[in-house]
Amino acid sequence: MADRSTADPSMTDTQGTTDAEGTSIEAEHHDDEGHSIIGWVCVLTMIVGFLIGTVSFYLAIEVAVWVGVGITLLGAIMWPILKAAGVGEKDD
Repeated sequence: MADRSTADPSMTDTQGTTDAEGTSIEAEHHDDEGHSIIGWVCVLTMIVGFLIGTVSFYLAIEVAVWVGVGITLLGAIMWPILKAAGVGEKDD
């Protein structure tokens, strides 16, 4: 392992974030990431559907497995529809 004092200076920049070729890597920033109520509701809906389906599969309850699949799909379908409708957007 190379000592930091002998490391190639082209491998670092003022930000301290570079890839193997020495190119600077910028972090992508999203102002509304994680702040949408609709996003949280839809993800929780999909998690509940997945849990219902998983437990039902383990217990061999076929109808409940398909109910879990349906709830998971409902959460996935609700998200873009509600986002397009403008529901749950944060105010600036």
